[in-house]
Amino acid sequence: MNESSGRFDGATVVVTGAGAGIGRATALRLIGEGARVVASDVVPAGLDALVQEAGERVVSVVGDLTRQEIVDEVVRAGEGQIEAVAHVVGITDGWLPPAEIDDETWQRVMDLNLTVPMRLTRAVLPQMIERGRGKHVYVSSEASLRASLAGAAYTTSKHGLTGFVKSVAYYYGRLGIRANAVAPGGVRTTMDTAYRSDFAREVTSPALRPELRPESVEPEVVAHALAWLLSDDSPNVNGVILPTDGGWSTM
Repeated sequence: MNESSGRFDGATVVVTGAGAGIGRATALRLIGEGARVVASDVVPAGLDALVQEAGERVVSVVGDLTRQEIVDEVVRAGEGQIEAVAHVVGITDGWLPPAEIDDETWQRVMDLNLTVPMRLTRAVLPQMIERGRGKHVYVSSEASLRASLAGAAYTTSKHGLTGFVKSVAYYYGRLGIRANAVAPGGVRTTMDTAYRSDFAREVTSPALRPELRPESVEPEVVAHALAWLLSDDSPNVNGVILPTDGGWSTM
């Protein structure tokens, strides 16, 4: 663990999807800079490993955030002191295009990628409003900027998340609360990105040729951007969707 830089000393920060990938990297980054992290994930082993590494600086909440009672448990674990939330948890959709998407996949992706961030934001906003400050950062995707990098459900969920981020920023920025998102490109995580559609593979493969996109990065690279947006080093940044993609979004 790195010694604290002071940016998050004394702050309680919620991180969802904290057991692996970008969520774990973000939690460790925040803890290394002084935060107390309420870490949520559906897989116990990942949170156990995080607690073993970070010790008492982590409060873990195991459970599926699509259940309201788990959202409530996360908020209770913050003991009324939540100053920031990193909304990281999300799932993909097997690249299923509109004619092939099934109801179960559509609903699961919407629930986890869009409804969960809404519910957690809604649950935390009252204490932030009362305190007169707060920060939310959401992990969106390059798929929020185009339609060639995922299936119909994932793409729609990330476009919807962009609208929600801007809504939070618009309504509550005047009350000292900031909401922004990062839009990562390729990241080396365990997220399932396998095709479940031959048609989607045929259509999207040309846009995904290696020579047309930057190399994938480690989750820690994306965590830099999340930590910056969660910190006071970005005081006038609100309602922004920040690509962290090596310039992929310029194509």
